[in-house]
Amino acid sequence: MQSMFQLGRVSTACELFRKILASGQVPNRVTCLILLDGLFKTGNFKEALKFFQAMQNSGLELDIVPYTILIDGLCKARHIEVAKELFRQLSDSGLKLNVYKYGVMINGLCKEGLPDEAYRFFGSMGDNDCSPNRCCYNVMIRGLLRNNYTSKAMQLLMKMVGRCIHYQLIYGSHRTF
Repeated sequence: MQSMFQLGRVSTACELFRKILASGQVPNRVTCLILLDGLFKTGNFKEALKFFQAMQNSGLELDIVPYTILIDGLCKARHIEVAKELFRQLSDSGLKLNVYKYGVMINGLCKEGLPDEAYRFFGSMGDNDCSPNRCCYNVMIRGLLRNNYTSKAMQLLMKMVGRCIHYQLIYGSHRTF
């Protein structure tokens, strides 16, 4: 199924999933995640949301992964308010948020032109026992720079260096260490 999505054959992938269901087999977690991710990546936003709701209603035990796919897809589809609400629900639900989940949300906020809000999310990581790593710092610094918050980006870079976290900013094909 994943190969079909990668080849742009969305209807074939969905048909395969329907055949799995029609044969009486129960799709496993990985199959469901492939379908959810593939629907988002191919721009089938409404179908992805419907499928996510079906996953919730099916009794399939959902961990943080499908929620991350959903938040990433919502951010990329420019539905940032819905993504923020889902992120807050996750935080309240007791599911453990990690650096990657924060990075997805921070990146989405910065790309949407909301660097101040992204910076607040970045600052709240410690409240959830989640310390930013090099990747998360880089996402935040790039987002600040992309939105012309040069001074704030430099402050964050100095904070990062002060914590002995090595940085790697990539612009085009040039790397700065």
